[in-house]
This record gives sequence, structure tokens and C-alpha cells, in this order.
Amino acid sequence: MFVFNSILICAAVVIAIPAAMFCLEVLLAVVFGQRKYRDADEKSPPSFAVLVPAHNEQAVIQKTLQILLPTIPAGSRVVVVADNCSDNTAEIARQCGAIAVERHDTSRRGKGFALDFGIQYLTADPPQVVVFLDADCRVDEHTASRLAAAANASGCPVQGLNLCDPDPRGSVWQIISGLAFRFKNLVRPLGLTRLIGMTHLTGTGMALPWALVHRAQVASSNVVEDMQLGIDLAASGFRTRFVPEARVNSPLPQQRAAATTQRTRWEHGHLRTLFTQVPRLALRSIMTCRLFLLILALDLAIPPLSLLVMGTVVFCLAAVLAWLCGASAAPAIIAGNALLSIAGCVLLGWVVYCRQQIPLRALLLAPLYALWKVPLYAAFLWRRQQQWVRTARDAS
Repeated sequence: MFVFNSILICAAVVIAIPAAMFCLEVLLAVVFGQRKYRDADEKSPPSFAVLVPAHNEQAVIQKTLQILLPTIPAGSRVVVVADNCSDNTAEIARQCGAIAVERHDTSRRGKGFALDFGIQYLTADPPQVVVFLDADCRVDEHTASRLAAAANASGCPVQGLNLCDPDPRGSVWQIISGLAFRFKNLVRPLGLTRLIGMTHLTGTGMALPWALVHRAQVASSNVVEDMQLGIDLAASGFRTRFVPEARVNSPLPQQRAAATTQRTRWEHGHLRTLFTQVPRLALRSIMTCRLFLLILALDLAIPPLSLLVMGTVVFCLAAVLAWLCGASAAPAIIAGNALLSIAGCVLLGWVVYCRQQIPLRALLLAPLYALWKVPLYAAFLWRRQQQWVRTARDAS
């Protein structure tokens, strides 16, 4: 029984560590809030290029460019990489006033290869900063300039506030997904920034100074090439700065099949990165005596919110059952406290950062949403998504 109790206690501690890290980030975000952006950073904006990878995006690219191009100052440019397109994406981009470069290589497919092609195009006339945006994003008036100014001033990668706020007319699943997205891309980054002065790259609404662009190993089919890039740069000593005032809105898909495809790509990529990069960052932290890498590894060890809650609930029930059968009560107490802490921090984070966009009913229905995602997580074990797959767009 001693050995069994020891195993259960160790497992409970493993469960509790990501829960504690999640709660710490939420509490830091709630207590300290957002810092104010310094407009002085924009008085002398650097020259920059906005790079937009686009694969068959004729349904959305015109609207994106109509919003984006008026925000681009003189001396800067927007480059659309029409990647293996069989539609009019490139032609529409040129008609809107953007530069369009076309790539045709069906043997190497994925967003990473498109970004690498765009970077190679810019090499002939490099800007001071490269800003990266997805083809379906909507930006605020100062988003691109703020990202470029922050990257140029810091010499580090920069990530804006990338949100997927749900359509009020959307499904319940879309609303709950929007809640999880706000915790992932707003609440937790604010807390992590307070803790170690950095966050993760999230693929759109990010910027790199040109001196770092050549360090960006993006030419791959990695399904979360953005997260991997941020980790690689952090391991080299370049922390990604968070600029929440530079807002980007990426609409969530309305169709269930498209939403499933998108979530599968994100979460399978997240889990794969968790298993491969947490040990790497921890080892790198020890070798370089950089504490922030260890904390970054602990942050990366937090699984997607649904999985975090489900895993804690399942272990808590198992620990209670073992306790009733004569095992130690300690594992059940540890797991129970972890579960209560997660629930409390989710409620607190919702009150401070989400209640205007996410109704209370989303919290009440979250357990059903988590159950809906069980097949997605189970597929990670035997049918893992390892290739980049474009999310189908809704009709304009």
C-alpha cells in the first residue's frame, strides 16, 4: 500500500503543477491588469512589411485588405503570398493595392512554407520589421504600426492581442470556444508577462525585427509553427513581448466541421509541442541558468483548458475511489484543491476579462463542450494530425 500511495501522490502532484501554474497566471492578470501602451513608440515608426500567407482565400482576402491597407503608413507595404492557389486570391490582392507573390509547390504544403517564401521575397529589399497576419484577420487602426514599433524598439519578437470572439448569433460551442481562446490569448499572456516578461507567438498579429527574421526557421509543415518559433527564439534569449493594445480579431468558423478541423490542428499541435518542448526548455534552463525558460516550460506544460479540467476531474474521482478503498486521502485532497482552484480562477477570469463577450451560460455548458472534445483528444493517441490543414472559411 505504501508504494501505491506514493504513486498516487506523485501523480497528484503532476496533475497539480499545471493547475497551479494556470491559476497563478490568471491571478496575476486579474490583480495587475493590463499595462498602458506608450504612444511615444509610434512617433517614428520603422519601415515594415506585412506578410499575409493565403491559400485559396478569395472569399475573405478583399475584406481583410480593405481594412488593413488604409492603416499602413507610407514607406511600408503589404505582401500577400498566394500559396498553391487555384482561385483568384493573387489577382484580388493586386486589385486592392497589395503586392502579391505566387508560390507553386504542392510537395511542400503548409503555412510555414508560405511564410518562408514571403521572407525570401523580402530579402531583396528588407524592411526593418516584418508583421505577420492571417488572411481572414481584422485589425484595428494602429495594430500594424504598434506591432512594428514595439518590435523595432525592443529588438525582440512581439505578439499582439489575437482574439477569436464569438458571433453573438453563433452556436453555444462557438461561444465556449471563444471563452477558452480569451483565457489562452489574453488572460494567461497577461499573467505570464507579469511573471517573466514574455508570452507565446500565436501565428497572427505578431512581428519580428528583420535581424531576427533570418533566425525564424518557419519552412516546415509544423501545425503550430508559430508556437515553435517563439520557443526557439526564447531558447536563444529573445523573449516575445506582449502588446495587447495591438488587436487582431480572427473569426471562429460557424460550421461544425470547420471548427473541428481548426481545434484538432491547434490542440494536437499544442499537445505534441508540450511533450517535445517542455523537457527541452527545462534542460536549456539548467544549462544556461535562465530561470525564465523553466517558467516558460511550466506554462507550456498547461494543456488546453478543457483537457486540464477533464484530466483533473478524472484523477480526482479516481483518487476519491482509492481513498474509499483504503488508500491515502492525500491524492484526493491535492486533486480536489487543484480542481476547486481551476474553477475559481476560471470564474474570476471570466468576471474580469470575458463577461461582456461571453454569457454566463457558456460557463454552465462548458462540461458538455469538454465532453464533445473527448474524441479529439483520443485521436491524438492513434490518429494524430501532423500535417497542416487549412480551415474552411465561412461564406462572406
